[in-house]
Parts: sequence; C-alpha cells; structure tokens
Amino acid sequence: MVALVEAPDLARVRRTELLISYLLRGGVLLSVALILLGTVITFVHHPGYLTSSADINHLLTAQSGFPTTLGAVARGLAAFEGRSFVMLGLLVLIATPVMRVAVSVVAFIQLGDRVFALITSGVLALLLAALFLGKAGG
Repeated sequence: MVALVEAPDLARVRRTELLISYLLRGGVLLSVALILLGTVITFVHHPGYLTSSADINHLLTAQSGFPTTLGAVARGLAAFEGRSFVMLGLLVLIATPVMRVAVSVVAFIQLGDRVFALITSGVLALLLAALFLGKAGG
C-alpha cells in the first residue's frame, strides 16, 4: 500500500493542523475576551444601564452610537469606549475563519497541492470580496 503523504510531509501537515487549531481557538478566545471587556467597560461607564430600563433601551437602539467603521472603532478604542471593544471582538470573530482559510492556502502551496491551493485561494478571494464589498443595512 502506498502512503498518500510522505513521512516528512506528514510532520508538516501535523504542524499545519496544530497551527490552524491554535489560530481558531485563539481567535475565539480573544474575541470573547474583547466582548466581555467591552461589556464591563460599558456598564462601568454607564451604571444606569443596570437599573434603568429607559437607559438600557437606549443602549439597545440603533441611535446608541455603535461604531460602524474601522476608523470609528479605532477612535472608540483610543477613548476606551466599551462599544468599540465589543465591535473589535466581533471583527476578530469574523476574521478568525478567514485567517484559517489563508493559512490553508499557504499550507497547500508548501505541500505542492496545486489543486487544493487553487480552490482554497478562490474561497479566500470570495470571502475577502464579501467582506470588503458587502453592504449591511438599508
């Protein structure tokens, strides 16, 4: 029986699998930490959210001022605004699987698997196009 992957390549495949595993786990954990930090900061800066239904309703409406651009997120982070930390956590969560696909492209190229490298590159291009060209809202 012939092995599909040679021994030196098997070690490289295993390292790539571990890298992808750490990337996914780390991305999710970082995202959760940022979202929790942002939530705590928001409630520390606005303790009325804990006691006033009117205040919490304002937080949950579209007029509450959540950052909707990368520049607004950066400015909010510099001002230590909780909402910006929450938004950064969500951006990290969105970017995590995209990074996984990017790592897979590099891994397939290193293994010399042109077909999968091409297919995965196409998937990465579609993900990036959707991310940068997509429009949310009205």
